[in-house]
Amino acid sequence: MPIRKIKLVKGEVYHIYNKSIAGFSVFNNAGDYNRMTELASFYIAEKVPCKFSTYKILKNVKFKPSTRIVDIVAYCLMPTHIHFVLKQNQDDGIEKFIGLISQSYGQYFNLHHKRNGPLWEGRFKNVLVNTDEQLLHLTRYVHLNPVTAFLVNDPGYWKYSSYNEYLGACAYDERLCHFSDLLKIDPVSYKKFVLDQIDYQRQLAIIKDLALED
Repeated sequence: MPIRKIKLVKGEVYHIYNKSIAGFSVFNNAGDYNRMTELASFYIAEKVPCKFSTYKILKNVKFKPSTRIVDIVAYCLMPTHIHFVLKQNQDDGIEKFIGLISQSYGQYFNLHHKRNGPLWEGRFKNVLVNTDEQLLHLTRYVHLNPVTAFLVNDPGYWKYSSYNEYLGACAYDERLCHFSDLLKIDPVSYKKFVLDQIDYQRQLAIIKDLALED
């Protein structure tokens, strides 16, 4: 794997994005989406007892990370791409985390969908988040992705993002994210903050698509 020119910094927060090759649909059913969230929950740990595929077989083994190499601040899984907002807790933590979940998911997907070859379009993209305000707006953008794509009309209906965690609508043991030390979220205010942006974000997406047409 090529060395990243600018190393990601411990303690900083980044928007991580990657998409499938040629817009290929990499999440096709609930099992696919759930596999990726399970991988994220597993490989967030500094030390794992085994490969995730082995862990899935050992159904009686319970594993809960004690030390996390990254914190997942927010996320959204889309049919052709993934968004993660990650805080790096250890040197190379994001690189390791994204590498493990991407490789493991690719192996799972190829096996279950009878295909060969790489699944993702090269190295993931990353953008440093500089301020709390930028972070707050970024979480809104991430959570609105399925609405912008007209997959749902309300982000609360999309099961494969952290939006409902931000609204306090998930059981504690179902939560994937850790954001309370970075963002103080009031569920009622946050819901309004997100929903008020739906029309504008959809309009931006349409303009972007039109600008890319020949």
